[in-house]
Amino acid sequence: MSRAAAFSYTPLLPIGDDLTDYRLVTDEGVDVVDGPGGRRFLTVESSVMTQLTAEAMHDIAHYLRPAHLAQLRAIIDDPRASPNDRFVALDLLRNANIAAGGVLPMCQDTGTAIVMGKRGRHVLTDGLDEQAVAQGVYQAYTRLNLRYSQLAPLTMWDEKNTGTNLPAQIELYAEDPGGQPDAYKFLFMAKGGGSANKSYLYQETKALLNPARMMQFLDEKLRLIGTSACPPYHLAIVIGGTSAEYALKTAKLASAKYLDNLPRHGTMGAHGFRDVELEAAVLELTRDFGIGAQFGGRYFCHDVRVIRLPRHGASCPVAIAVSCSADRQALAKITPSGVWLERLETDPARFLPDVDLGAEPVVQIDLNRPMDEIRTELSKYPVKTRLSLTGPLVVARDIAHAKIAERLDAGEPMPQYLRDHAVYYAGPAKTPEGYASGSFGPTTAGRMDAYVEKFQAAGGSLVMLAKGNRSSQVTRACQTYGGFYLGSIGGPAARLAQDCIRHVEVLEYPELGMEAVWKIEVSDFPAFIVVDDKGEDFFAEVTRPSSVFQIGARP
Repeated sequence: MSRAAAFSYTPLLPIGDDLTDYRLVTDEGVDVVDGPGGRRFLTVESSVMTQLTAEAMHDIAHYLRPAHLAQLRAIIDDPRASPNDRFVALDLLRNANIAAGGVLPMCQDTGTAIVMGKRGRHVLTDGLDEQAVAQGVYQAYTRLNLRYSQLAPLTMWDEKNTGTNLPAQIELYAEDPGGQPDAYKFLFMAKGGGSANKSYLYQETKALLNPARMMQFLDEKLRLIGTSACPPYHLAIVIGGTSAEYALKTAKLASAKYLDNLPRHGTMGAHGFRDVELEAAVLELTRDFGIGAQFGGRYFCHDVRVIRLPRHGASCPVAIAVSCSADRQALAKITPSGVWLERLETDPARFLPDVDLGAEPVVQIDLNRPMDEIRTELSKYPVKTRLSLTGPLVVARDIAHAKIAERLDAGEPMPQYLRDHAVYYAGPAKTPEGYASGSFGPTTAGRMDAYVEKFQAAGGSLVMLAKGNRSSQVTRACQTYGGFYLGSIGGPAARLAQDCIRHVEVLEYPELGMEAVWKIEVSDFPAFIVVDDKGEDFFAEVTRPSSVFQIGARP
């Protein structure tokens, strides 16, 4: 039997120095008191944690990090970016500028509130920290123009919206953050369903751990992420892990840039590290996909983080996660000097360029015409054609589709509104006073794929509008029944509400809240033809693995 190595301890994730730029929220509600043994203790009132949480959730609904905005601007300035890349990036910058007004959140899916806290051993509270944080989440979501997305399971099959966006996911740890015993540090996140659903776990083996096989694997798996989570992405890949769940959690933290200061090399301390060489290779791989910033180009990803973790010899988990165009997270800390929150960008207009994209061809589509005339017009153009939609749309998503499918199964006819109008898959946030609607961006189209053939056979959903790629069954249905799927830019929900949506009314199922069937009037609503009536699907080609970059390769 081999001799055991000497004991040594290294944190599994040595996150490095905190270089965050913070702003002071308050210096009230915290105090330093003397304790036994000459120690000094930081006391924190529960109201302080509630206030900090509420302010953090406000900020991440309306503001972005300056580095993220600079990356959007860089797309516009890059001559290698496609026209569609630049169009999406400019729209997202305009959206950020509107959201920064503090009225319309940047995305209509204002997400699940996720809070991680690390409390030093010399921090004293009343012990109800999780409740205080939840109270802050409650205050933010009930007072602001955010959306309630959390469903309480009443039985195995029945659910009801909680009406508060609670519960939040709150994880609190007892450790000295950054070696500071008198500090309480937090990471606040808001994770929408689109990007959360693009978290993947693969149980691999040692065979994956060579450069050629790794790049083949990533070429295949990363394309499957598609565009329904609103790229350009901050992509995180974790290879290894002491457990499957730890690999997934690490990927989420990496996507939030929380692990950016990890070491760049491994040691026998068996800690995690970033592989920046592989990060560069994977970024170039994604730029060769052709998916781009949603509708073709180079900018599927802003950047890539690759984290290597220790593993059990019989296991090799691989976790993949993304942070989307609503890149919502902020760090915070409570120290003897006060309560501090990461300084996000409140003036995104400084990143807006003076550019005119009007020279790009845009096809005007009048949605006031009969459905047959709309489809005849769309049939003239190939996939990837950029459109501008004006006129009425019907809005329906998951629950409404399920209810309509039940009616069809019972022998009832397709509702006339789905026969006469294009259907927009979306669910709005709360409507601010003086606005026609709240933030109202598209939801993930793929969740409605199972209904398309049935609905089109019954004469409905012949023109669909949403975000992301769709399954082959949707392409076949469109070819059979003469239908179209139009892609909307995922992300700029505030801009759509302010600039494009003129009127909103409930048509059916008002008791479903944001899941009701709505009728809206839009003007100059941007879209692209993704699937046409000839069986062409833009995403079919770009999601097929084709090329493999070597680690260390450069364009």
